[in-house]
Amino acid sequence: MAKVLVVRAHPLNQRTSRSMQVTDAFVESYRRHHPDDYIEDINLFNMMVPEIDQDLLDAWDELGQGKPFYQLSNSQQHKVTLFNSFTAGFMEQDKVIIANPLWNLSIPTRLKAWFDSITVAGKTFKYTETGSVGLAEGKKVLHIQANGGFYNGSDPASQYVKMLLTFLGVADFYQLFVEGMDQAPDRATEIVNNAIQKATELAKTF
Repeated sequence: MAKVLVVRAHPLNQRTSRSMQVTDAFVESYRRHHPDDYIEDINLFNMMVPEIDQDLLDAWDELGQGKPFYQLSNSQQHKVTLFNSFTAGFMEQDKVIIANPLWNLSIPTRLKAWFDSITVAGKTFKYTETGSVGLAEGKKVLHIQANGGFYNGSDPASQYVKMLLTFLGVADFYQLFVEGMDQAPDRATEIVNNAIQKATELAKTF
C-alpha cells in the first residue's frame, strides 16, 4: 500500500478551475486502479500554511539557543507546529501530486509557502562537503499545472517546481500541463478534455 498526498493550490473548485478538473480526473482514476492506497487530499487555500515570518525566524533562533518549546509565544508554538507538520507530512509520502494554476508566471503564494515548509536543511536535504544532497529520494511526484498560454514547460513556475523537487532528491518526476485555453479560447474545451484523458491514463500506472 502506498501513501499518496494530493496538494491542491487553487481557491476555486472544478467548476471553474481547469487545474482542479484535471486533478479530479487523475484522483478518480487513481482510486479505481489503486484501491488499496491511502490518499490524503488537501487544498492549501482551506488551511493555514505558515509563511517564514518574524515569529518563525525568532522561534527557530530561540530554540537553537536552547529555549524550551513551551516558553515560546503561543503564536510561535502554533506556527512551528504547523510548519513541522507539513515537513513531516511530505516525507511520509510515497507519491505526491501537486496541482496549481500559473499566476503571473509564478505559483500561488500558498504553494510557495508549502514548498518552504518542505525544504528544510537536515530534514529534506542536507549539506555535505561536496554540496547539498536531497533526502526525498524514492518519491514519485506529478506536477499538474494549468496555463492560459502555451509554454511547454518553459515558464518560471513549472521550472521552479521541477528544480526544487530535484534539489530535494526526487528523480521520478512527471509534469502534466493544461495549457493554451486563453490563447486559443476556441479550443479551450478540447484542450481540457485532452488533459483529462492524459491524467486518467497516467493515473493507471502512476
